[in-house]
Amino acid sequence: MPNPYLPLWEYIPDGEPRVFGDRVYIYGSHDRPGSDSFCDKKLKVWSAPLDDLSNWTCHGHCFHTEEDRDHGSDTPWTEGYLYAPDVVEKGGKYYLYAYIMDAKGCVGVSDRPEGPFKLLSKYKYNIPEGKDQDCFDRGWFVDPGVLVDDDGKVYIYCGFKRSWAAQINPDNMYEIIDGTYQDDIIPMEKPYDFFEACSPRKIGDTYYMIYSPNRSSQLVYATSKSPTGPFEYRGVIVDNGVDYPGGNNHGSICNIRGQWYIFYHRMTNNTIMSRRACVEKIEILPDGTIPQVEMTSLGFDESLFPYKVTPAELACVLKGSCFITELDAMTRPITGITNGSIIGYKYFDFGEDYSNTTIKFAAKVRGKGCKSKIKIMLDSYEKGRLIGTCDIGANDGVYSCHLENVRGRHAVYFVVEDDFGGWFVEMFKGRQLFDLESFVFMK
Repeated sequence: MPNPYLPLWEYIPDGEPRVFGDRVYIYGSHDRPGSDSFCDKKLKVWSAPLDDLSNWTCHGHCFHTEEDRDHGSDTPWTEGYLYAPDVVEKGGKYYLYAYIMDAKGCVGVSDRPEGPFKLLSKYKYNIPEGKDQDCFDRGWFVDPGVLVDDDGKVYIYCGFKRSWAAQINPDNMYEIIDGTYQDDIIPMEKPYDFFEACSPRKIGDTYYMIYSPNRSSQLVYATSKSPTGPFEYRGVIVDNGVDYPGGNNHGSICNIRGQWYIFYHRMTNNTIMSRRACVEKIEILPDGTIPQVEMTSLGFDESLFPYKVTPAELACVLKGSCFITELDAMTRPITGITNGSIIGYKYFDFGEDYSNTTIKFAAKVRGKGCKSKIKIMLDSYEKGRLIGTCDIGANDGVYSCHLENVRGRHAVYFVVEDDFGGWFVEMFKGRQLFDLESFVFMK
C-alpha cells in the first residue's frame, strides 16, 4: 500500500501506531478536507492485519465530544476539538488518552482496541508545590504519549512548547501519582528544541522519545536508559518538508513483523490543515541510532509498478506552486502546476526487459487553455537522465509520447515547462498550465 496508505477520502494525522494481537492500529486526529482548522470533534480508528498491510479496515468513530447523527457525546463538559490521542493496553483493557482543545482532557476505556471508548474519567491530579495552574497544560494534557513499562508502571508525556512527564496510577489509569511530575523531560534548548508531539517507546532497555521540534516539519528522537530521563538528543527521523509543502509533523515508530516503520503525516489542499497518514521503513542500528529516511511514495510497498495507472496524488516531491487538492471523495489531482513545477515519485521498478528500445507514456490531465510539456527524468530533477518529453494540450484529455526504455528501479520526476513564446512569456508568467490526475507507462 503506497503513501498515503489509507483510502483517498481519509485524513488521519498525528498517527500513533500500536500493535495489539495480530493487527496494527492507527490512532490519530481526524482532519477534514479543505478545512481552515485542525482536527474534528470525533476520533476514528483504522487497522490492518500484520501479514497484509495493504488491507486497512475502518472501525468507525470511537470517541466524540459532540453529538452527531449516529452517536451521543462522550464529554458532557465540553464540545472542544479532539487532538492527537494515544491508546495503550493494560490488564486486558484498552485506554484512550484524549487531548481536547480548550478543555480538561480525559481517559476512555474499551474492551477492544478499536473501541468504541467510553468515558472513564477526566485526568485527576494535584498541582505540585511551587507550581501554578498552568501545570499539566492547565489540565489539557497536550499531545499525550503513554508508556506502560515492563514493571507495570505507567508514564504519561505531554506538552506544547514545553514538555513534562508524570506517572499514572496503574490501578485506575487516569490519576497522576503525587510527587512524580517532572518539567522539561525534553529540553527546549537546542539541539533538543522541543515543540510538541511526545511519543514514547521502549526498545530493549532503551527509552525513545519521538517528538516534533521547532523545525516543525521534522520528527526527531532522543533516548535514555530511564523513563524519566535524562534524554540524549539523537537526530532527525523524517522531514515532511523536504521538496514538499511541509508543515507540522506528529507520529511514532512501530515494529511490524521485524520491520521498523516511522508513521507521520503530510499536507494536501495547499494548507497545513488537511493532513494524510504516511509511513516509511526505517532501520534501528546496533548502537540505537535511526538514520534519517527520505519521504517516498512507497508506504508499505517495496516499489511502485509503472505499468498500471498511478494516481497523481502519490507524489512525494512537489516543488514550485503545485499541490494536491481534493475535488471529491474519489478525485485528488495535482493542481497549481506552473512553469518550472516539479512532481516526483520514489520509486518505480521498471524491471529488466531488454526486448524494447522504447516504451510509451500517457498522462490524464485537466486542461487550462494553454499548451505545455512534461520533461520526464530519472533519479534527479536537476541532473537526472531525460528519457522523453510529453506535449500537453490546452484541453482535458490523455496525452502521450514515446520514451527511451527504462530498466531497474528509479525515482521519476516530471519537470513542467510552458509553451509560451514572444510577448506571451511575460503576459502569462505564473499561469496555471494543467491539472495532473494520473499517468501510466506502457510497454
